[in-house]
Amino acid sequence: MLMTREEVKNDTKNTEGNPMVKSKIMAMAHAMARRRMLQDVGGADVVVTNPTHIAVALRYDVSVSAAPTVVAMGQRKLAERIKSLARRAGVPLVENRPVARALLATAEVGRPIPPALYAAVAEILAYVYRLRDRSPAADSTLPTGSIS
Repeated sequence: MLMTREEVKNDTKNTEGNPMVKSKIMAMAHAMARRRMLQDVGGADVVVTNPTHIAVALRYDVSVSAAPTVVAMGQRKLAERIKSLARRAGVPLVENRPVARALLATAEVGRPIPPALYAAVAEILAYVYRLRDRSPAADSTLPTGSIS
């Protein structure tokens, strides 16, 4: 009682679902997640960049988490999009290659940053907060561009 190859394919489709439909559903889910991630960039405190192809948006809210949270991150075109959205929203961009690479490699979107990066990210956030306090109004936007 062996099944033919065609019968095996049909049986798999019936039990697990059509692979083409499953892949389309997964693609739509990824697109929706990316859209949600990009909507949150405007609420970030800072975007840490590697000037050419990495961007990681961070938000620090003590009432939500004890550590800064990764709001969005991406490489290449997605990184350019994150930087563009941050500029429009007045979120400061800070160029720090090692921290950007480390965040991309170890962090996850929607989760707090890894403990190993607390000190480095704290320095970046402290710098951004000092710049904000120095500005004429606390709510004014910071100049966009690279901050070293």
